[in-house]
Amino acid sequence: MIPLIINLKEKKIVIFGGGDVGARKASFFASDCTVHVVSRSFISLFDNLNVERYTVDINTVSDEIVSNIINGAFLVIAATSDEQVNNRIGMPSKSKGILFNNAAGDPGDVIIPAKIQGEHFVIAITTFGKSPAVSRYIRQQFAQQQAQFDKMVELQYRLRNLLKNIEPQQERRSEILWEVLNDQEVWKNLIRDPSVAWNLVQRRYLNE
Repeated sequence: MIPLIINLKEKKIVIFGGGDVGARKASFFASDCTVHVVSRSFISLFDNLNVERYTVDINTVSDEIVSNIINGAFLVIAATSDEQVNNRIGMPSKSKGILFNNAAGDPGDVIIPAKIQGEHFVIAITTFGKSPAVSRYIRQQFAQQQAQFDKMVELQYRLRNLLKNIEPQQERRSEILWEVLNDQEVWKNLIRDPSVAWNLVQRRYLNE
């Protein structure tokens, strides 16, 4: 599998399953996508999610109805507790060329990763289903430094734009940016006061 960052703004996502797993999947997409959740019942977590709910018992409807429900979807997610039901949902998804994620059952072609998102970066993590606990642990480790990463992105962006005006050689610009990234004193000052960190960069790397 190849990791990608995709703009899903206003894309239609169809999720089958109104339980904990379905709610977790819905919360992942609800802020940017048009999310439709299909289930015979919904837990209270859905009350606070920006999703459209459709009360349907998949066990009692025809394959044609299932196929109609997913029309126009960019991604279909099977998040029920029944592997056979999930696999059944996957069949029309694959035949229509719609991306499919299966929470339990035959593997789909999309993995929904653990995610860390700051103001200026996003990191996706997966163990390919082998250990969700490890994915969660890695996410927590990175999350502890989220604010620091955001501040470094801001500093690097400011520095990169400045270097374009004062340093003609691309190779040297890259060297300076990398040296700053490896400067532990800069990192320490970013947390205390970003302006102090910037002044340090100017003195140490820009001869100002």
